[in-house]
Formats: sequence, C-alpha cells, structure tokens
Amino acid sequence: MVIEMNSNNQNIEEKILKRIPNEIIMISSVLSIGTIVLFDLLTAALLLLGAVTAVLSFIWLKNSITKFLYFEKKKAVKSTVLFYGLRLILIIGVIFIIILFFHKKILAFVAGFSTIIAVFLFEGLAAASKIMKWKN
Repeated sequence: MVIEMNSNNQNIEEKILKRIPNEIIMISSVLSIGTIVLFDLLTAALLLLGAVTAVLSFIWLKNSITKFLYFEKKKAVKSTVLFYGLRLILIIGVIFIIILFFHKKILAFVAGFSTIIAVFLFEGLAAASKIMKWKN
C-alpha cells in the first residue's frame, strides 16, 4: 500500500513538473499580447524571452537534480556546485546582455522571468487545496 501511494505521489509530481514550463509560456504569452497592445513589440518579445529563459533554467535544474541523485555523494557535490555555478553565470550573463542593449526595457524581461513565481504559487495553492480536501 505504501509503495502504491509513493508511486502515485511520484506520478502526480511528475505531471506537475511537466506542466510548469507550459504554464509559464501560456501566462507569458497572454502577458505579451497585452504588452503589444499597451507598449510595443520589442517589450513583448523581451517578456517572452524572460519566460523562455525561466523555462530553460527550470528544465535544466530539474534534469540536473535528477542526474545528481544517482551519483555517489562526493561526485554529486562537486558536479552540483559546478553546474549551479554555470547556471547562475549564464542567467546573470543573459540579464547583463539585456541590460546592455535594452536598459530601458529590462523590466519586461524581469516580468517574463518572474512568471515562474506566479506558476509556483498557483501550483502550491492547488496542491494545498487538494491536501485540505483529502484531510476533510
């Protein structure tokens, strides 16, 4: 019974983890359409670029954590530090490039990148409501 519940929880978690990138792109697409209407095409494109960066970062993080769980402990720590450092450097590099070329539109990129927070909040609230229903 415990194995079945753990397997069921893993299936639910996998569904959520697969759904998150799609939700980020959907939310940022809706925001981009509004941005085109209110501002301009470049601002909308930067918003989408921020969301795509967030999606790629999330997928990379999810895949690297899965890989590191199978390594032995000493090797996993070294690899984790290396990959997280590389990931952080790449994200900072993208942000600096946006600042360098589009310094007046950096907020659009940040808004797109921040859609991941809204998606995590939504998924957390949805999971909490399911837990509350289960307990009642």
